[in-house]
Amino acid sequence: MSRTYATAHEALTDLVRLVPNFPSEGVLFEDLTPVLANGEAFRVIVDELAVAAEEMGADMIGGLDARGFLVGSAVAYKLGQGILAIRKKGKLPPPVHSRSYELEYGSAALEIPANGIELKGKRVVLVDDVLATGGTLVAARDLLEQCGAEVVGYVVVLEVEGLGGRERLAGSPLVVLNDR
Repeated sequence: MSRTYATAHEALTDLVRLVPNFPSEGVLFEDLTPVLANGEAFRVIVDELAVAAEEMGADMIGGLDARGFLVGSAVAYKLGQGILAIRKKGKLPPPVHSRSYELEYGSAALEIPANGIELKGKRVVLVDDVLATGGTLVAARDLLEQCGAEVVGYVVVLEVEGLGGRERLAGSPLVVLNDR
């Protein structure tokens, strides 16, 4: 029988798998896979993310490639809203809107379809699994704003502290489940 979790914090504390020295020496990787694979834990995480997104006034959820798709889709379903999959470069057929951003060692880009989705005036909450440097979320925000949407907040499951992500998102509502 599966354990029942009262809060996302309880589920995260119980199920996150800590992997020392991955992906490199000195890093303690927090693996969400066991959390997402547990039905009760997944339910409470989605419920808390959905409450936060609703309080921010979302009328659309933006899920970031790739695990942001998993939690973002569930949040959108729970709220009866659409999900916008914000993809890594090269995953969508043209035409696309694109936004480049810097990584620690190089650069990357995010894309969304240029046709078929009306974003002008949409109030979007961005959903992702982990907040680290904030670069991906900032790029997603800039991309959506360039298309006429308003990003009204961010909800994430975990935060890797000390990498400046929270500071890069300052000025906008941010909910991190492992804060609670």
